[in-house]
Amino acid sequence: MRVADAPSVLAAHLSASDMARQGTVTTLEQAREQVAWLLEEDRRATAIVDGRDALMGLVALSIDRENRSGWFFYWLHAAHRGQGLVARAAATVADRALSPSAAGGWGLDRLELGHRVNNPASGAVARAAGFVQEGTERGKFLIDGERVDVLTYGRLRSDPGPAVPGLPWQP
Repeated sequence: MRVADAPSVLAAHLSASDMARQGTVTTLEQAREQVAWLLEEDRRATAIVDGRDALMGLVALSIDRENRSGWFFYWLHAAHRGQGLVARAAATVADRALSPSAAGGWGLDRLELGHRVNNPASGAVARAAGFVQEGTERGKFLIDGERVDVLTYGRLRSDPGPAVPGLPWQP
């Protein structure tokens, strides 16, 4: 993820109404603010790019260094969905995050994520990337006046690897 990716972040957020779940980004200034947030020290944001190095989506973590864990999240521009791309990118980033620092990884022991029950595609990505469903947070979010449950997932360093092959890694 780079500061210069802000226009692509804006385009992704405008590509589908469900991107509103990833934050309010309707202007270039808001996209720049989101990129700055993603580039803060306690986060790792990895861009999913096309052959021209243009951002199509991202996989990111908010890192809790004290507990060697991370909150995992991802999104993809609507034009690139349905090809298994985000699952492969998520598997790649999760593998890197859970690898020991001595091996070039980020040295985390646990990754966590959650998705609304009405977003089964996100759950499919999580499972393909090696995450295990751990539970349900009942009525977690209030959306348009209705309580929505969230399914929670975790992946430990000791868990089996992902079901999908990763993508090439370019630091």
